[in-house]
Amino acid sequence: MTASAKSVKLGTRGSPLALAQAHETRALLIKAHGLAESGVEIIIIKTTGDMIRDRPLSESGGKGLFTKELDTALLAGEIDFAVHSAKDMPTLMPDGIEILGYLPREDVRDVLISAKATSIQGLPQGASFGSASLRRQAQALRLRPDLKPALLRGNVETRLNKVEGGECDCTLLALAGLKRLGLEHRATTILDIAEFLPAVGQGAIALTARSGDAEVSALLGPIFDSDTGHALAAERAFLRVLDGSCRTPIAGHARFHHGRLQFRGEIFSKDGSQVFDVSFIGKPEDAARLGEDAGKELLGRTPEELLAH
Repeated sequence: MTASAKSVKLGTRGSPLALAQAHETRALLIKAHGLAESGVEIIIIKTTGDMIRDRPLSESGGKGLFTKELDTALLAGEIDFAVHSAKDMPTLMPDGIEILGYLPREDVRDVLISAKATSIQGLPQGASFGSASLRRQAQALRLRPDLKPALLRGNVETRLNKVEGGECDCTLLALAGLKRLGLEHRATTILDIAEFLPAVGQGAIALTARSGDAEVSALLGPIFDSDTGHALAAERAFLRVLDGSCRTPIAGHARFHHGRLQFRGEIFSKDGSQVFDVSFIGKPEDAARLGEDAGKELLGRTPEELLAH
């Protein structure tokens, strides 16, 4: 069914957070175009990443595990567009699929979840740190090398319950996800972005469609946020230069300040003992080049062994 037919088909994963993002997208479309509630049909598609719970994604194929089945459904015409967490998107999109744009970005910060302390520094000696994110593990270990990393997978509520139930002493989660689920009150402490730079794309919702689909592009255009688009262009270009994957701890964030785009990026060793950082400022229209330049500059200073492939 095409975007001009009675209803448009929105594809999404089935987790509570993915569905919250899908409903946010549908609400924006209904408001922008005066559609009926039935004008946007939500189609739930199970992805490989949702089914793997017993090992890190880095051992199973990386970020594409959360997008592959949605891409297949798009190319087959089963859905008209797909809604994704931008930080789950691979740096290179498959042939025939493109990111059309992004919704207004939510808070990019991470939060600490713990019943044992209100800061990383305040955790007990040798505390267990549950996460599936190498970036978060490296950032925590940089401050507290004695922490014991442990794999923590599952949806947001599952991870909250595991920490609160004592399966591990703490974890870090994205504040954006908690806000979208109405669970912000369960954050122990919101972490300063200066010390915990987020993942590329964190807090942003990306919408993908078939390349060249003018009808869907026209439908989605009014709900896109240009500032988020510029920021993500810089962040994704940075990650692309570094060939970033789930196997390398990389952080990157762009934001506007007095009309200029400020970008910061970091690469860590997995144990957090080494960190290399870069900062660039430029014009919004040069966002992709800004990210590329930052990536190249950092690439020239980073030991090859840190860039795991």
